[in-house]
Amino acid sequence: MREWVRRERKEGRRIGLVPSMGALHEGHLTLALEASAACDRVIVSIFVNPTQFGPGEDFEAYPRTLASDAEKLAALKVVDVIFAPAVEEIYPMGTNVTWVTVDQMGDYLCGSTRPGHFRGVTTIVARLFAICEPDEAVFGLKDAQQFFILKRMTAEMGFGVVLRGVPTVREPDGLAMSSRNRYLTPEERAAAPLLNRVLSEARETLMRQGPVDVNTMLSKARQRLESEPRCRVDYVQLVDTATLQPLERVRSGDEVLMALAAFFGAARLIDNVIVTIP
Repeated sequence: MREWVRRERKEGRRIGLVPSMGALHEGHLTLALEASAACDRVIVSIFVNPTQFGPGEDFEAYPRTLASDAEKLAALKVVDVIFAPAVEEIYPMGTNVTWVTVDQMGDYLCGSTRPGHFRGVTTIVARLFAICEPDEAVFGLKDAQQFFILKRMTAEMGFGVVLRGVPTVREPDGLAMSSRNRYLTPEERAAAPLLNRVLSEARETLMRQGPVDVNTMLSKARQRLESEPRCRVDYVQLVDTATLQPLERVRSGDEVLMALAAFFGAARLIDNVIVTIP
């Protein structure tokens, strides 16, 4: 991988990287197209990273569909390399003892119920940056907390990689595209677009002129979710995008992230909206 990248860069070509865990859907393909528009060569990495899964999470069950992923990327005609390493290549010493961590930014949202998750994410992305040496890396903003953490890590570690965040790609009914949507039963799938509807209502509240009672807004959003019997709420929070710390009030000019996570059966789904307060 390194040899290929260095040959391409020697020819003056700009390298784009799309990190993924595979089970590719339209959202991933949109990221590859975005990378292609900004760079001369595109790498898509496919690696189900064990260190970002906690005990009892779906690491073993997570879909591994490399052959069909390769077909989708070939049909797209913009991807030059699929980098699909074995676990032993990424973690060559067996038990991993070297970690990249970003303090505080993973304390809330997904970090509050998935201890160690973001340590695994930042470590694998740092490793991919070291191997693939991209000029740009493209991430979906469905995982907004991940994006802001990686953006801070990249700046502080001096990787020199430009990070691009691409808006969430959605199904026609508003449900955010996710590899975990395939776990949903037909009834759960019909109920899941409630997540986006709740976020849209919160966005309207945040965009109104005048003060916003944040606690009331969050309480109303949680109640809306809990009114759906198939939905089990994990969290509903409003945080500042720079620090990812919870907010009790918002001011004009603030950029905020309204994010939520909920279980529909076995599937844990996340969604969010990023709002600049008028």
